[in-house]
Amino acid sequence: MSISTARSDLTDKVAIVTGSARNMGRAFAISLAKRGANIVVHYHSDTSRSDAEQTAAEITQIGRRVLLVQSDLSQESQVQSLYQQTLEAFGRVDIVINNAGKVLKKAIADVSEQEFDQLFAINTKAPFLMMKHAAHCIQDHGRIINIGTSLLGAFTGLYGLYAGAKAPLEDFTRALAKEIGGRGVTVNVVAPGPIDTAFFHGEEDPQSVAYLSSASVLNRLGHIDDVVPMIDFLASEEARWVTGQTLFVNGGFVTR
Repeated sequence: MSISTARSDLTDKVAIVTGSARNMGRAFAISLAKRGANIVVHYHSDTSRSDAEQTAAEITQIGRRVLLVQSDLSQESQVQSLYQQTLEAFGRVDIVINNAGKVLKKAIADVSEQEFDQLFAINTKAPFLMMKHAAHCIQDHGRIINIGTSLLGAFTGLYGLYAGAKAPLEDFTRALAKEIGGRGVTVNVVAPGPIDTAFFHGEEDPQSVAYLSSASVLNRLGHIDDVVPMIDFLASEEARWVTGQTLFVNGGFVTR
């Protein structure tokens, strides 16, 4: 079997993609569906429901089954409910992609306690709870993929709270990779650089966009399609020997 064929063979696997209403999460969900997986489309709030429904509709058109779930993943009872609904609908969980996140560009001196609590709830606590419960119910040889940030390798201001809330994912990932790796489950972090999405542009102005674009080797922002192949690979059988790693996908924006 060729690598390209193996990557495509996710037939009847079940993937949970958090924050898959739009942007990268939607692209990850649709790409896995094209490779045969059934998808749990997660979204957080009523304001993103219509986008989540569009993601679900595209997956249905591909010919895969889809479950739409609204959850506040910073609440353990709702994380448990998400997994329970998945198991009731599909009978298994094979792939978990912790994509949901929130960004804030602000000087540490100006961060409020509420902002601190909110970013750590979404970017730290929620993926931790998703990983905790995945450890109990993911199938042997499953895949857990956490979406981090290339800012973990950058020396920059104004993103301290965001990068700080993402940083614990690396330690959670390494620990869980050891704890359940004997079952053939891999756990990794994918750390994209600046990606040309609404998520990114909401915090930037033309000057900062130009600067961040110039930092890559191709003098541009990343595209969602630059990141999707890494997700596809890590979700595949071919990635069985890659675990506990942080993989930077950023066009040379930073290294570490």
